[in-house]
Amino acid sequence: MTNLDIWTYSVVGFTFALYIGIAIWARAGTTGEFYVAGKGVHPVANGMATAADWMSAASFISMAGLIAFNGYGASVFLMGWTGGYVLLALLLAPYLRKFGKFTVPEFIGDRYYSQAARIVAVICLILASITYVIGQMKGIGVAFSRFLETSYEMGLYIGMGIVAIYAVLGGMKGITYTQIAQYVVLIMAYTIPAIFISLTLTGIPLPQIGLGGGYVEDGAQTGMTLLGKLDQVVTDLGFKEYTTQVMGSTLNMFVYTLSLMIGTAGLPHVIIRFFTVPKVKDARYSAGWALVFIALLYTTAPAVGAMARLNLMDTIQIGPVGSEQGNLLYEDRPEWFKKWETTGLLQFEDKNDDGRIQYYNDGNPEFAEKAESFGWKGNEMVKVDRDIMVLANPEIAGLPNWVIALVVAGGLAAALSTAAGLLLAISSAISHDLLKGVFVPGISEKNELMAGRISMIFAIIVAGYLGLNPPGFAAGTVAIAFGLAASSIFPALMMGIFYKKMNNTGAVAGMIAGITVTLLYVFQHKGIFFVPGTDFLMPQLGMGPDWFFGISPNAFGAVGALVNFVVALIVAAVTKAPPDHIQHLVEDVRVPRGAGEATGH
Repeated sequence: MTNLDIWTYSVVGFTFALYIGIAIWARAGTTGEFYVAGKGVHPVANGMATAADWMSAASFISMAGLIAFNGYGASVFLMGWTGGYVLLALLLAPYLRKFGKFTVPEFIGDRYYSQAARIVAVICLILASITYVIGQMKGIGVAFSRFLETSYEMGLYIGMGIVAIYAVLGGMKGITYTQIAQYVVLIMAYTIPAIFISLTLTGIPLPQIGLGGGYVEDGAQTGMTLLGKLDQVVTDLGFKEYTTQVMGSTLNMFVYTLSLMIGTAGLPHVIIRFFTVPKVKDARYSAGWALVFIALLYTTAPAVGAMARLNLMDTIQIGPVGSEQGNLLYEDRPEWFKKWETTGLLQFEDKNDDGRIQYYNDGNPEFAEKAESFGWKGNEMVKVDRDIMVLANPEIAGLPNWVIALVVAGGLAAALSTAAGLLLAISSAISHDLLKGVFVPGISEKNELMAGRISMIFAIIVAGYLGLNPPGFAAGTVAIAFGLAASSIFPALMMGIFYKKMNNTGAVAGMIAGITVTLLYVFQHKGIFFVPGTDFLMPQLGMGPDWFFGISPNAFGAVGALVNFVVALIVAAVTKAPPDHIQHLVEDVRVPRGAGEATGH
């Protein structure tokens, strides 16, 4: 066992023992503790737990990988996710907390005075949450496969077992205090390596400033900026310029950002957090603190992505492009390269039998011609999974073993914390909203808890199975989940709070229309329920990839939301207005003072 292995097992083992110990200590004994931690969490603690819940595998593991490969275009994730959180904190969280219901479907069922609306909301919530958990499972599989040096599939199975232990045991009470510990681990794991690497590449300890700083080589300033150096390195190998690269058209980037924003504001596992604090005022403070804690990671991510890409390119392209000695010999590949190869997430194929690694953009016709003159026969890095970049970055940069071990622990903490929050949202939707709220109103508290735990285990199995063949990298899969929440839940919440004349018929019709068009567009591209080989694009009818105005399926949630709003407003206009007491209830919820008065209706 190497020194790195000892460090990794020690750090990860300690953090896991801590999480499971907290889950046992804070074991939920009542449904109130299971769903909303007994409403007794301090706003700062809740802000930290919300940040951990929010910063999933997509934020920790995948977002910087996306930034590394998509450059400026990946800013849609930074803008969409942080902007959406502000939207959630200002427009939804305080009002929902004041309404005083445990879950999003409960709010929708009561506000729209309809069991049908509640059931539709539960279905929409489960579809969005399961898709989101698939993204977490991808992150868990990536992190565990590297940590245990096993296949991605085996890493996923082990991760499913760990999630099952502490999410099922503790409920919201256990998850909240576990997530506080996970936040501390993941933020240290993200920022400490970024500081080290920023110092090495720019001489500046703050990565946020280092990103725009001068590039340092062999301890001396080169006269180039870090981003200028990265632009040069990637364009020399036929890739798009890092600082101007976009994801599709300008319209697609705008819609993508909007979809992530409003999807954020409709995600049930984040909204439910605002019910764990004692008062409405505390919900606002929680939101503010969560934004501070989130910003620590989100302002560091662009630097982590850019520096990871530069380190990766420099590892493989060790000399001038096209020169005989310019590419790394495969047999000289570093240890980190070999370890990631065992996971199957990094793959090399020697296409020209020269024993060296050629990594370039063979899809660029102009550069492909030049590459042919060098004797290259195609890009030999046949797989570089974007989700490995954050975890591999400290190893690529040659950082101390304890830092590498800390990053593995942080990646696992990020994936596990959000998976637990999502599973709780799914279990509360099934046990509290469907069983207690609709089908078995007289169910005992003990049986309701049991039903919640069983549905959680079932959700873990489904998400784990789908995670074996995810519809994309972690952040892309999560973007689809945000699109489903954006197209179904967000409009129903917004109109429920700010439009007193929205009735149950309009709300139900809008939710069904919004999520249906979004699902159809996503399934066309990604396969029915993401099963490989079931996609049904029809180029003969003009339905090729991104056929709707060039909008990608990951960004389509905003279009679904527009359909939801339009259908809901038209149907509400031609059907019976809501009863007077519901209209008064909506007005009461929006009054700043008198918290809690609205719950008596």
